[in-house]
Amino acid sequence: MSDHTPAALVTGASSGIGATYADSLARRGHPLVLVARDAARLEALASRLRAETGVAVDVLPADLTDPAGLAAVEARLRDDDRIGLLVNNAGAAAPAGFSADDLTPQYRLVDLNVVALTRLAGAAAHGFLARGGGSIVNIGSVVALAPEWLPGGYGATKAYVLTLSQALQSELGPRGLYVQAVLPAATRTEIWERSGRAVESLQGVMAVDEMVDAALKGFDRREAVTIPSLPDEGQWEAFEAARRAMIPNFAQEHAAARYRG
Repeated sequence: MSDHTPAALVTGASSGIGATYADSLARRGHPLVLVARDAARLEALASRLRAETGVAVDVLPADLTDPAGLAAVEARLRDDDRIGLLVNNAGAAAPAGFSADDLTPQYRLVDLNVVALTRLAGAAAHGFLARGGGSIVNIGSVVALAPEWLPGGYGATKAYVLTLSQALQSELGPRGLYVQAVLPAATRTEIWERSGRAVESLQGVMAVDEMVDAALKGFDRREAVTIPSLPDEGQWEAFEAARRAMIPNFAQEHAAARYRG
């Protein structure tokens, strides 16, 4: 391992996508800081990775919806000069939408998927700018582009992750930072049972190892947006080109003709 390999802080690292990122990054030689609520599972993962890869692995148990826990992780990102990579993975889904009697799960999605992710990206950006560079990987979802697939606010939170990532890359890319949005489709993780859905009822569910391996290949290619399940990259390129083509037409003194008269 090179002394110059930056440490990676991975949120939601106790299982699923986060744990797989931790394993893959450790095998690439990155020291790790692992963040999740379940301290016991973090310690078990850290012990295994230390033994198998020889990298340094720190454990930082934290609930990112708790202000104190979130502040502790923000401080680590700002102050630990070893850290040069944030994998902003922690997130949740909800079992129902806005027709449910209890809307608390919808509001919690915003706390974790939007507020916590934004604050950690901000802390990382400040730390990385002070260190002269770094990378932020924000884990979104293809539901950002297909909000009809799921009820409630999940797709909206993931659309925010995509837009934030693009805005950060536009702002911070020229200053030496790299920001990647990863948009997985259905991936075989514990998120399904936690959100009250049976993964067996879904089609086209990707193994988590394959999804993370594809995302890391996109990272190596310095893609701004990586969609592991999309067969035709040209479809995303056409979508993005159409979006960019509209931008010059937004700044108009008057409403479009169809809205006048």
